[in-house]
Amino acid sequence: MTPNAASASSGPSRRSFLASTAVATAAVAGGMPLLAACGGSDSGSKDGTTSGKDAKKILPAFVASNVVKPDIPAKNGSAIGFTGKLDLSTLKTSVSKKLGKGGKVTVMAPFWGSPPKQNNAYYRAMNDLIGVDVVWQNQDGNTYDQKLGAVLASSDVPDVVVVPGWNMGGKIPSAIISKFADLGPYLSGDKVKEYPNLAAIPTDAWRRSIFGGKLRGLPMPAPSAPSMVPLYRQDIFEKEGYEVPKSCGEFMDLAKEITNAKARRWACLDMKWTAFQAFGVLSGSEKPLGWNLVDGKLVNRVETEEFLEALEWSRKLFAAGVVHPDSKMGKNAPDAGPKFAAGEFLIYPNNISQWWGRTAEQATQNPDFKIWGMDVWGHDGGDPVLWADQPAGIFAFVSKKASESVIRDVLAVANVTAAPYGTKEYMMTNYGVEGTHYTVKDGVPLKTDKGNNEVMNAYVMVASPAATLAHPDFPDVAKGQVEWQQRMGAFAKKSSFWGMQITEPARYTNLSNNFEQLEDDIVRGRKKISDMQQAVADWKSKGGDKLRDWYQKLLDENGSAAS
Repeated sequence: MTPNAASASSGPSRRSFLASTAVATAAVAGGMPLLAACGGSDSGSKDGTTSGKDAKKILPAFVASNVVKPDIPAKNGSAIGFTGKLDLSTLKTSVSKKLGKGGKVTVMAPFWGSPPKQNNAYYRAMNDLIGVDVVWQNQDGNTYDQKLGAVLASSDVPDVVVVPGWNMGGKIPSAIISKFADLGPYLSGDKVKEYPNLAAIPTDAWRRSIFGGKLRGLPMPAPSAPSMVPLYRQDIFEKEGYEVPKSCGEFMDLAKEITNAKARRWACLDMKWTAFQAFGVLSGSEKPLGWNLVDGKLVNRVETEEFLEALEWSRKLFAAGVVHPDSKMGKNAPDAGPKFAAGEFLIYPNNISQWWGRTAEQATQNPDFKIWGMDVWGHDGGDPVLWADQPAGIFAFVSKKASESVIRDVLAVANVTAAPYGTKEYMMTNYGVEGTHYTVKDGVPLKTDKGNNEVMNAYVMVASPAATLAHPDFPDVAKGQVEWQQRMGAFAKKSSFWGMQITEPARYTNLSNNFEQLEDDIVRGRKKISDMQQAVADWKSKGGDKLRDWYQKLLDENGSAAS
């Protein structure tokens, strides 16, 4: 995906999780503002969730892949890491025979950029490898929610529809439950062993794929370790003798030292997402929106002192004039690349995938450029209190009208696209055909013009392997990313509803819609902390307290993920 295609909100790029698939890394989808809101109870109700014994009956068996051994095993919820060069002669085979039966499968998915022609060399090679004629119905990723709503409201649903978590607002959750097939008869328990690469997908990612009491989604796994990183210009820090801050006070002092508006240098972009981490604010980017059991009572993030303190600290950064003017106008990471490279600001929070993305952008024209990730600090200088990201945030669904042969062909596609790094199937999925779409020089795969035009975010959207970070061109970045996840993952707690796919009653669907805009208005000085306090009081009276009771009942019935 292209880093500039996200909306210009203060949050991180919704597409940055895919930015690094172009250089052999599985998607990292965790820390963005995902609006996932689906699930269902085993009784057939569209509200609730499915967990415990009921989920165990549905979940596929887990069979770890031993095809390729990672250089850095997963730890504390991190991705696995690969730090070596690529040797095509040692690539393993993870799919020993074509499982596709030659049928035709239509797939609708979000796409950023100009989609290639349907009969291109990459699509032909992938379809031949799988044994299925996949026909892509690529839709503009920036307006995908509109297209998705229209398609799911119609009777003409493609065989496969990809739904990112951030597009799961409004009526989409109920449409997922009513329009898409139960894959349990093909994947639950030992049945998944027919598809070894799907069997190696972590169980937590499958648990997030249970919608309406049925296994409906094919997941894109993500690390549970935090994925929102305070990224910074390490080269300039070293040159100027700046020290990485270890508290919010130190950050403010450093920001004032860095900033010189006359010289067009500011310390940072909007640091709200880092503030939430530093003050231990429960994640509010995914449903359930920020609920957690605190001292025996369910509390929402917006009711906590930490939430207000994080907003106030973020506001003070703007008030001190240390935040780049683009952030004041609402622009942030989507436009960050050139000005970050020019040194107009030195720090910004975003998804971990931008660590590699910015490195690759500047590698040739700016050899001194070095981006790195700060460890998140506790606001007072102590250890941070972080929250685990959800283990999957993007799903592919199969139409309820699909025949068994179509479902089998879809699973054949997914079994190839979920192949682990270091396999022939992974290289084909992520790079295309050697010599046509990429070449390998000194162990580093390099896309050709044809590769850059054709091998984009298509097949990777159907299903993915366990979260993986591998950059043969910048192995130090892959190592740095995984080690950062492992250090931060050690401080990450699981909220009471972690990993559950939950469908809230429709009457509460839009209850929290205005909070993000209000947060941004407060940190920019357009609104006051008291406005948030009033909004929280209104939220409670208009349904927040009743929603709390609903979540409490869910907790009583299903238990806590944190226990």
